[in-house]
Amino acid sequence: MDCCEDLGASAISRRAVLLGGASFAAWAYLPKFARGADGRDPRLVVVILRGALDGLATVAPIGDPDYAGLHGSIALSSSGPNAAVPLDDFFSLHPAMPEFARMYRDKQAAVIHAVATPYRDRSHFDGQDVLESGFAGPGRVQSGWLNRALEGLPKGERVTSALAVGPTTPLVLRGAAPTVGWAPLALPQASEDTAMRLVELYSHRDAALASALKQGLALDKMAQGDDMKPKPGANGAAVMRLVARGAARLMAADNGPRIGALAFDGWDTHANEGGPAGRLAQLLGGLDGALAEFESGLGPRWRDTVIVVATEFGRTARINGTQGTDHGTSTIALLAGGAVNGGRVIADWPGLKPASLYQGRDLAPTADLRAVMKGVLKDQFGLADRVLAESVFPDSGTVKPMQGLVG
Repeated sequence: MDCCEDLGASAISRRAVLLGGASFAAWAYLPKFARGADGRDPRLVVVILRGALDGLATVAPIGDPDYAGLHGSIALSSSGPNAAVPLDDFFSLHPAMPEFARMYRDKQAAVIHAVATPYRDRSHFDGQDVLESGFAGPGRVQSGWLNRALEGLPKGERVTSALAVGPTTPLVLRGAAPTVGWAPLALPQASEDTAMRLVELYSHRDAALASALKQGLALDKMAQGDDMKPKPGANGAAVMRLVARGAARLMAADNGPRIGALAFDGWDTHANEGGPAGRLAQLLGGLDGALAEFESGLGPRWRDTVIVVATEFGRTARINGTQGTDHGTSTIALLAGGAVNGGRVIADWPGLKPASLYQGRDLAPTADLRAVMKGVLKDQFGLADRVLAESVFPDSGTVKPMQGLVG
């Protein structure tokens, strides 16, 4: 788990031994915030779905005459058991996402379809590298676009640190700007008495570590609670909800982080993907529950929040022989939050006819995911076009911020 860099390697090593994998963060290094003169207190959460989400199965183009034939037995339908939820007269939402459907009706959620990063190959590792680094190709840097956005915020901006959720900081938040980490569902923690004894011990030997440990325990106490204990046999969907619940609790605090990032694994549905029920449905149900946890956990802060859900690439338009889908190209991005200008599917639809498919197999990309991220960052935090094009997403001057995503 991450801490401040100035503790030094020896302190970090001791910290790892002391905590034994338990949740830890240098909460003391987070600045205090004041509400802006306009009353807005913006928050941004980036949720990365690792493994490549099947966008055609999540937000299905039921109005496209070629969709059902390509997706075969896993295609969604607007009628029958487990019918998809209509979003408009063309697109329908997977039935495992009723909370997102409600947010959409309330104009607090939106879909961007046929979207992709600049990456055009099909390696998970490289695709995730491009998604999180913000560069047009893989393997170029060790910092992420969200960290560089934090560095590029206008002078005087209240947001000066970000929350990385998970045992390691995702690439999207690595870089020079400060981040704090929280790892939910970690190894069992020491008793409060033991923890305080450790603080007392290190207060005489390593003041920096003692201070960080004390504040980290306070952070963990804020995030945790009886409702954060997984039930025996809890599945991945339940874990997603718990992760979001803790992160929302931290980001709702007056002195909490305004920007956060987390990742959910397991979206590589090569086989037995399932249609309205099955493996993908379980994953989407977990994601849907996580979004609902953010909404309830953020409380009044939800009004000024944008959550962006993105994945490294999509999946093939045609079902394969194992009732799954292989690595593809374009997919969807989801937006949710009280600040979202929602209730719409944004798509320059390319169609699913054989001649329209990318390389004869994938939904063709017509929107750049960087344009989505630029639009959100510009509207939420006032980042200038030049900063977005040169620093946050280098060499992307031709990719203009998508307008009107934030209300």
